[in-house]
Amino acid sequence: MSLSVEIGDITRVEADAVVNAANSLLLGGGGVDGAIHAAAGPRLLEACRRLRNTTHRDGLTVGDAVATPAFDLPASWVIHTVGPNLHRGQDDPALLASCFARSLDVAAELDVRSIAFPAVSAGAYGWPVPDVARIAVVTTRNWLAEHSEAELRDVRFVVVDERVEHAFGTALTT
Repeated sequence: MSLSVEIGDITRVEADAVVNAANSLLLGGGGVDGAIHAAAGPRLLEACRRLRNTTHRDGLTVGDAVATPAFDLPASWVIHTVGPNLHRGQDDPALLASCFARSLDVAAELDVRSIAFPAVSAGAYGWPVPDVARIAVVTTRNWLAEHSEAELRDVRFVVVDERVEHAFGTALTT
């Protein structure tokens, strides 16, 4: 089992699944969400619209996750998760932990062997990077320990810069 952090562009990561820090509408946005939608092409937006018209009419709730094909990305799947927005008073760490755990649940349902996560909620949603890193790593380690039968073998945190890499590196070594 490999658990690591790297600086990079999540839209170029070769993994079975990449996690999208989506908004609840699932229709694209800024940051990671906008980059993934742009790189995956218009079929991703069509797939998200189908989800909105069927199983997720009210959007995706904070802390939940759902998958679509990845289309033009090098991954096979995009797992969309909605992180808590600290600016909106969504300050419960359990909601953030749920983003990582639910994404891993969806990955297991898809028999994913490798997955790449961004720093969910650390950007525009205002969560402090060290908190996101700690919650992400602890949740992922706990999930992996409880699901040893899962096919998942490679979990990467793909982050935007050295500051975020350092926070995740610190969380991985504690």
